[in-house]
Amino acid sequence: MNTLKQGDKVPNFTVNDQDGNAISLSDYNGKKLVVFFYPKANTPGCTAEACNLSDNYKALQDQGYSILGVSADTEKKQANFKNKFKFPYPLLADTDKEVIEAFGVWGEKKFMGRTFDGIHRKTFLIDEKGVVAHVIDKVKTKDHAAQILDLI
Repeated sequence: MNTLKQGDKVPNFTVNDQDGNAISLSDYNGKKLVVFFYPKANTPGCTAEACNLSDNYKALQDQGYSILGVSADTEKKQANFKNKFKFPYPLLADTDKEVIEAFGVWGEKKFMGRTFDGIHRKTFLIDEKGVVAHVIDKVKTKDHAAQILDLI
């Protein structure tokens, strides 16, 4: 796993969101961006994390940040997740793992004695020039917005 680090330039990407709209990194040129990766929509940890960011969306916006959530779920699963919890930000359906691999968050995981490949829960704060400003490796799902706000 070759994860992007602080100071790395984020490669441009274009992936559909939950509604089939093409979303590119270049859409956010000149803007600050939070990109959070989660393993699977509608699972307890991912729901806690996404809801916490949603609950604190205004505070993040007040700091100049937009938010993108990314998993390998289909557009339909992402749409159901977004609509169920009324998230105010897009969820990317990265079924081909273009963004997941560009950020280097796909790799070996261990869970309940099993080893498998999957998405590592990580968050990247990206500056107005498309450069990684911070990486959060140990995401606190129920208090993730506070982790981000403490860094900015």
